[in-house]
Amino acid sequence: MNRPPHILIVEAPYYAHIADLLRSGAERALTAAGATHESVQVPGSFEIPGAIALVARATDRFDGYVALGCVIRGETTHYDHICAESARGLQELAVRDGLAIGYGILTCENEAQALARAAPEGRDHAGAAVRACLTIIELKRRFAVDSA
Repeated sequence: MNRPPHILIVEAPYYAHIADLLRSGAERALTAAGATHESVQVPGSFEIPGAIALVARATDRFDGYVALGCVIRGETTHYDHICAESARGLQELAVRDGLAIGYGILTCENEAQALARAAPEGRDHAGAAVRACLTIIELKRRFAVDSA
């Protein structure tokens, strides 16, 4: 029997009140699934892919990763760059390195949208990211080659 999945939550608490909701939803979903987890924080969503890559290269103790953050559109194109590059970076890690990554980075027009999507009692975007990560872990385990 497989051991419970061990997940690293990589959180960008730029909007602390939204990050708290996301973390709560992720932790609730992990507990419900019987998974264990650890958490780290990075300054913003842009840094999440690099942090996951660094940890994945440094240790094999995590079965998957959940990226949590929030980007709210402002007055400049900065929003577009951060959204695109964080998504691209995470997708590249998933495809190139075969990492199980749950995408829990909100990309919203305003704070009200972010709060609705972050709340565990609402859209529970972080819970969905956890479930996606766990699904990919299960897929990896199902098709793992036995090294014995």
